[in-house]
Amino acid sequence: MSALDVLSKDPVMRRLVDTYGIVTIGRNPIFVTLVRAVISQQLSDTAASAIYCRLRQMTEITPDAVLCLTPDAFRSCGIGTKKADSIRAIALAARSGELERVSKLPYEEVMQQLLTIPGVGRWTAQIVLIFGLGRRDVWPRDDVRLQRAARNLYGITGQDELIALGARFRPYRSHAAWYLWRSLSPRKSKNT
Repeated sequence: MSALDVLSKDPVMRRLVDTYGIVTIGRNPIFVTLVRAVISQQLSDTAASAIYCRLRQMTEITPDAVLCLTPDAFRSCGIGTKKADSIRAIALAARSGELERVSKLPYEEVMQQLLTIPGVGRWTAQIVLIFGLGRRDVWPRDDVRLQRAARNLYGITGQDELIALGARFRPYRSHAAWYLWRSLSPRKSKNT
């Protein structure tokens, strides 16, 4: 059974699929995904994108390049000291080959490995699982935007209800999370 088959059983999700089109959860470079996720922590998508764009304009997003940046360079992009330290720790992990090793590990082992990197918490690791490793069944239930979308579309207010909602979409919870996040965006059509 495909993601579309599973999601379309739910009328709200079917409407989101019709509105936003079919999502493909793909693989992206783990290092870049981690850097973006750290930048995005506790920021709006707009602010996080602007900061990431400034960083990308300043330097390549590679471990060696970001390790050469000074604290002032990070600050000029809008990246504070804690996030800069985390990005440096991620770069060191990438340089040592640690990030490449996680790509073949099961979910819990990926979480354990990534959580050892300073500044990488559960949410950040889950974002990497979805957008870096292309894992199809991740449900980042602590994500504020996911909670807001679930409240808006399903009237869900508690963690137990959110967990139960995610269970409806197994084994494609990453896809469901993407549609819920997308429902909060200003663009309301797959044609815009």
